[in-house]
Amino acid sequence: MAVHLPTSKQIHKLANEIGLELSSTDADSFRELFQFYVDAYNIVDAMPDNVPQVKYARTPGFRPSAEDNPHNAWYVKTDVKGAARGKLKGKTVVLKDNVMLAGVPMMNGAATLEGYVPEVDATVVTRLLDAGATIVGKAHCENLCLSGGSHTNATGPVHNPHKMGYSAGGSSSGSAVLVAKGEADLAVGGDQGGSIRMPASFCGIYGMKPTHGLVPYSGIMPIEVYVDHTGPMTANVSDNALMLEVIAGSDEMDPRQYNVKTARYTRSLEGLKGVEGMKIAVLKEGFMQQNSEVDVNAKVRTAALRLQELGAELTEVSIPVHLVAPAVWIPIGVEGLTQTMMYGDGYGVSRRDLYVTSLMDFHRNWRSRANEMSETTKLFMFLGTYIRKYHGSRYYGKAINISRRIREAYDAVLKEYDLLLMPTTPVKATPLPPKNASRDEYVERAFDMSSNTSPFDITHHPAMAIPCGMSDGLPVSMMLVGRHFDEAKIYRAAHAYEDAVDWKLE
Repeated sequence: MAVHLPTSKQIHKLANEIGLELSSTDADSFRELFQFYVDAYNIVDAMPDNVPQVKYARTPGFRPSAEDNPHNAWYVKTDVKGAARGKLKGKTVVLKDNVMLAGVPMMNGAATLEGYVPEVDATVVTRLLDAGATIVGKAHCENLCLSGGSHTNATGPVHNPHKMGYSAGGSSSGSAVLVAKGEADLAVGGDQGGSIRMPASFCGIYGMKPTHGLVPYSGIMPIEVYVDHTGPMTANVSDNALMLEVIAGSDEMDPRQYNVKTARYTRSLEGLKGVEGMKIAVLKEGFMQQNSEVDVNAKVRTAALRLQELGAELTEVSIPVHLVAPAVWIPIGVEGLTQTMMYGDGYGVSRRDLYVTSLMDFHRNWRSRANEMSETTKLFMFLGTYIRKYHGSRYYGKAINISRRIREAYDAVLKEYDLLLMPTTPVKATPLPPKNASRDEYVERAFDMSSNTSPFDITHHPAMAIPCGMSDGLPVSMMLVGRHFDEAKIYRAAHAYEDAVDWKLE
């Protein structure tokens, strides 16, 4: 794909777009000056790209039939076998469908990406295979990952494993369903506003959003660098800790990574101490969301009491900024995804990264198919374009600055306490909106469960969804939040609770 010298007509059109007034002589002058630089682009074009080599054999897999995919959780089924031995030997893994698996289709929930096949493996994929895992497929996710509900995938909604017709949560919807149904031992999820923890909450599994940058995001389609997280979704705590142990650590390509500190997370599950002596702060504001359900709050408070019975010291604390933190997420999420994921062709510029140019080429075609995007993508990109045109980037910058103050507020409490505790989502799984739902209902069902999860994407604290009860046939989830790079303490408490309590009977 060579770069061509622009025509005189293109020169004048480009000048108008950037506010330049050019005479015909000026236009000809600039066109001539372009030649040297265009030649440089074509030198780059002729060189081979520098991307990681694929290590393990695979085939493209297949799309399962509707009969074999009743919850619409699968996108593609595969059988990619990893190393002959390793920590994950015998474990099956499903990937959220924004994670690149070379030679296997990836649509990231969007009609505009259907037909794209990456040529590289994400770093997490290589690490899972190196550890002996078998990758059994790609799980449907929400349209470009922009929904906390499971109704935006271009192929249709993903259904809750406990109750058909109800949301599985998003955006890692299929990942949560397949783990909950036992069709995969482990799943890779992604989390920008709660997209690991919200489906884990709705489906009754364990979902860890690690500290920002702990797990490399290289080879995963981003939304916005400041809030991109990836992590494990599993049916139990020990598998979650083991999986994080395998995928955590620096890969020298991901700009999200800085001062990364890993640990042997499985060691935190050993011994008999459990939560004895741990100080846990029960966050008052986490139970005060506008849509908080009485039964959800009650089940989570009961779970907190169970931890107290196991030896933890519980104290209710107040962090008022928790209630406004979701508003601070909005300029970061909206403007970041508009600039990076949409106008930046999936990546944007100005950072080191693993740039998968085939994805960039394919994804830029959204410009001719914008009407096919989900209502959530349309809304965020429309708003982000408006803000950029009329207000510039000042609110994005200010929100980043404020996020550090919010982080400090949580850190002040975490200096005195080991963990924060609150509901993962203030609500249980909601009914899927009907096909003829209004835009208002469609959007509301996509974002009405993220108020407790999104703050920790902008403050970068590790946070884990832990199932703690059932109500009306649907799971309820408790969230534990820890200090940066202290996932081990979260696992310790989660494992103690899991060992002592059958959450399905709570």
